[in-house]
Amino acid sequence: MARAIYAFSGDPITLGHIDIIKRAAKVFDELIVGIGVNPNKKYLFNPEERKTIARKALADLKKVAVISFKGLLVDYAYENNIPIIIRGIRNSNDFDFELMLYQIGETQKMKIDTFFIPSRQEMAHISSSAAKELQLEQGLIHEYVPLFAKQKLEEKLSRQYILGITGEFGVGKLYICEKMEELGKQVGVDVHTIDIDKIGYEILECLMEPVYVELRKSIMQEFGIGIKANRNFINSKALGKILFKDLKKLNRFNQITYKPLLLRLRRELYGKKGIILLNSDLILESKMAYLCNNNIILVKANKEAQLKRIKLRDYTEVQIGNRLASQYTAGKKEKLIKAQIAKEKQGILFRIDNSNPGNMDNIKILFTKIIDDFKIKTWQENRRKTGVTKQS
Repeated sequence: MARAIYAFSGDPITLGHIDIIKRAAKVFDELIVGIGVNPNKKYLFNPEERKTIARKALADLKKVAVISFKGLLVDYAYENNIPIIIRGIRNSNDFDFELMLYQIGETQKMKIDTFFIPSRQEMAHISSSAAKELQLEQGLIHEYVPLFAKQKLEEKLSRQYILGITGEFGVGKLYICEKMEELGKQVGVDVHTIDIDKIGYEILECLMEPVYVELRKSIMQEFGIGIKANRNFINSKALGKILFKDLKKLNRFNQITYKPLLLRLRRELYGKKGIILLNSDLILESKMAYLCNNNIILVKANKEAQLKRIKLRDYTEVQIGNRLASQYTAGKKEKLIKAQIAKEKQGILFRIDNSNPGNMDNIKILFTKIIDDFKIKTWQENRRKTGVTKQS
């Protein structure tokens, strides 16, 4: 079959849309993806933004072209010699609505036919509106929309620009975060640091909600009563001695704590605006790069500076060796980040050398690049645009 068109609002495109498009592209020689405009509908993204997001999501599909159009779909199809309209169906309500649209189109006597493609069962709940509602409540939407769309929803709805910051143990990630917070204050951009490791310590050592009480019990059952602290909390240092010398146990621990950690992380994200730095040694090892849409700052330092920092934390030589052995090297982290960006067609790798922490030049260059790449408005830009001074 020659040509067909699949039209939708795409505000933004979802993984459900993409699945329908991929299946239709197997049948037709050419598939047009049309981003339509419904005058009765209020959109989050303008037509150009919706088209850009869709094009990025569909860039690998060679037989697919993304366009935007106004007016009746059957009119566009007729004028462009497209004989088939594709309609995606998620449920019976969708079917009734799409059937009505088909019948209305028939009244225009354009001789345009319609093919219906049912959604896969596991995707029937996915919609653009559901993704937007979830984002407003800081829910997880990476299984609803591609990562570029996720990033744009975070920017548009939550005013959040999320980056991961990672590197080997002892390279000074927290120092970079602190200095970027200072630079943000200078230009009127909020910068927040969320320490994922600290969230883990809170789960082990202080949170009292029932789910965390039960979680600690299961951790003690699995890793031994020797990690028990007062009031049935967990001694993180004692636990660390077990986990960092046995990768299987470390991976098991990460598996047990994954969902509670994500919940607390979402609580930390809620209501924060501006640049948000997710600080973690293990963001790649824990397969959590999707949280920052593969936008990751990789911090490096020479071995001398790294070991000097670690020794200030009162670790023994054995503990230092175990910690370093439990993590990927900087080189492996970089390869994984690049591979993840290539796979998802989304993300930016930022590099910074922190061997000399007294040198702010590298941090200023990094901060400026982030501001530019994410098109974040500083106080000075807002002042120029509005004519408002800071004093007023």
